[in-house]
Amino acid sequence: MARTRRTITIDEKIAEQKQIVSRAKAKYESSLKVLNDLMKKRDEQRTKEILEAITSSEHTYDEILDFIKSHAGKE
Repeated sequence: MARTRRTITIDEKIAEQKQIVSRAKAKYESSLKVLNDLMKKRDEQRTKEILEAITSSEHTYDEILDFIKSHAGKE
């Protein structure tokens, strides 16, 4: 008994590829959310560290602000 081979139509291939793309997009969006959350936590931590450094500094608020403004964009 001979086996018959089923041919996959172009529409079936398109539907299959759409599913693949949909899963990849969902995974990308999930990974992007994790990345954004991590970067937000890092920024919050840095902000906290800066505020603690300012609070414990012997310099005044105006001195620190002037220093930051005078060095902004210099690298």
